[in-house]
Amino acid sequence: MPAKPPRAWQRMLSGRRLDLLDPTPVDIEIEDIAHGLAFVARWNGQTVGDWPYSVAEHSLLVEDLFGRIMPRADARWRLAALLHDAPEYVIGDMISPVKAAVGPDYGGLERRLAAAIHIRFGLPTELPVTVKRKIKAADRISAWAEATQIAGFSRAEADRFFGAPDPAIVQDLTIRPRAPAEVREAFLARHAELLAACAG
Repeated sequence: MPAKPPRAWQRMLSGRRLDLLDPTPVDIEIEDIAHGLAFVARWNGQTVGDWPYSVAEHSLLVEDLFGRIMPRADARWRLAALLHDAPEYVIGDMISPVKAAVGPDYGGLERRLAAAIHIRFGLPTELPVTVKRKIKAADRISAWAEATQIAGFSRAEADRFFGAPDPAIVQDLTIRPRAPAEVREAFLARHAELLAACAG
C-alpha cells in the first residue's frame, strides 16, 4: 500500500483551507493574515519587553518607513509594503541563515503565497523593480532600528549587517512591542485604510 502524501494545507481560523503548495487567492483572508502575523515573533523572540516583537508590528513599521522614503507613493505600493511579509502568517519568520540552509524550495513557497496574496488584494504578482527596491530599503532600515532598539545589537553591528540609515528617516522612531491583539487590530485598520485609498 503506497504511503499517504504528507498534508500540505492548513486550516485557517476563518475556516479556509489554504494549500501551501498551490495557494489560491480565494483562500486568503486579511483576518487570517493579521492574526497569524500578530503571533509570529521576529528575531526568534530574542527581543526586550513583555511582548514578542511580531511580524505584524514589523510590517506596520516597514509601511511607515516606505512612506517616509517615498512620500508621494501610490496607496497600492504602500499596501504592498504592508503585505511584504504576509506569507509568514503560515510559514513563520525564518531568520536569514535558516532560509539559506533550506535553499530555493523556501523561496518558491514564499513567492507562490505572495502572488496569491497580491492577487487577492488587487496588487500585481510582480511589483515594479523600483517599488520592490524601496520596500527592501524600508525593510533594512526597520531591521536596523529593531536590532539597535530591542534586539541587543550594538550600533556598529547593526551598521555592519543592515547599513547605517539616513538619520532623518529614523530620528523619531521608537519601537515598542505591543500585545498581539492590539497589533492585530492596528494591522487590520491600516490595511482597511490603504484598501480604501486604493479604491478611491
